[in-house]
Formats: sequence, structure tokens, C-alpha cells
Amino acid sequence: MRRTLLLCATLLASPGLLLPWSPAAAALDLGVIGPTTPIAEPDLLLELQAKLREKARSGELQQWADAARQRTVASIRTPPAVPGLTRSAHARSFYFDPTVHVAQPLVDAQGQVLVAAGTRVNPLTIVSLSQRLLFFDARDAAQVRQARALIEHYGGKVKPILVAGSYLDLMRQWRFSVYYDQQGTLVQKLGITQVPALVSQEGPRLRIDELASVR
Repeated sequence: MRRTLLLCATLLASPGLLLPWSPAAAALDLGVIGPTTPIAEPDLLLELQAKLREKARSGELQQWADAARQRTVASIRTPPAVPGLTRSAHARSFYFDPTVHVAQPLVDAQGQVLVAAGTRVNPLTIVSLSQRLLFFDARDAAQVRQARALIEHYGGKVKPILVAGSYLDLMRQWRFSVYYDQQGTLVQKLGITQVPALVSQEGPRLRIDELASVR
């Protein structure tokens, strides 16, 4: 045991037998474990730009742009038809009460309460309906003729509102404003299921007449 300790002490004390420690000396070359390849991930933005340039050269990009423009013009010129409506199979008349319950107080710009919370308000007692509302399908030539006859019958005091067809084409033909019930908001609110339908005011209520179609 004493010989082993003396040998270790002698080795540690001999400068020629010890090497100074350094990080380089601690690194070991283990050789090549497997094949290596450089990391070469393509730049996504550059790839997209290259594809767009190629589609521009081939004319495909312009075709996409033209198709998108045509779809936009078509949707403006002829909005989607209001779903759930049919041509009147029989005449029907009913009433709609526009009275609303005011949950929160209505105030003016100065904070003065105009309508208190909990009040029931009928807009027709404040502002009357100045024109009749006429809902019809402009794709049906018979309904268009019937609508024009009703407008003339009431001296022009009818607001034509389409539920299908091109309001722009009809405005050019009639040379006065034609409206469109976007997404069927009004007909759903009023409970209209058949067209043509004429809406007029009778006292504090609205009368809805789903008119028999004229062939």
C-alpha cells in the first residue's frame, strides 16, 4: 500500500509526466459516426415569390384576377336570392305590430332621457310609413309587370324591393331607385313567405298583403 502511494506521489510531482489541462486537450475526436449533410431549408417567402412570378408569366395569375373581378361584379349586380320565398300560390293578408320593448334608456347627446327603460314604443306613432313597400322577384317577368302596375296605381308612392334578380338592370329600365332586401332581413322580420307582397300602414300596425300572382 505504501509503495502504491509513493508511486502516485512521484507521478504527480514529476512535471515531465503531467500535461497542463486545456479545453482542446479535453476534446476527443470520435470519428465520423454517419454521413452528414448541410442544413439547406428553402426560404418560404422566396418560394412563394417564385411561384407567383411563374404564374404571372404563364398568365394564370391574370386569369385568377379576372375571375375574381367577374365574381365581384356579378355579386353586386345580382345579389344572392333571398331563400325560403315562393311565388304566391294564393292571396294572404296579415298584420305586423312593430312595437318594441326598450330595455335600456334612450338618451340624447346631452344625456337627457328620451325614452325610459321598460317603455314599449311603437315607431309608427312617431314616424308614419311614407311609402308602401313592395317585395317581388325580378327574375319573374310577370311579377315585374305586376310591380310596375302597382307603382303606377299608387302614384309612385311605392318603394320597390327585390328579393331576387338584378336591381341594377331594373333601375336602368325603370329610371328610378330599386332596392334589395339583403339577406332577407325585412321579409323575415315581417313574416313574408310569398311574393309579390305589398306592405302598407293601417294605424299603429303594418298590413302585409301577399298578392296573387298575375300570369
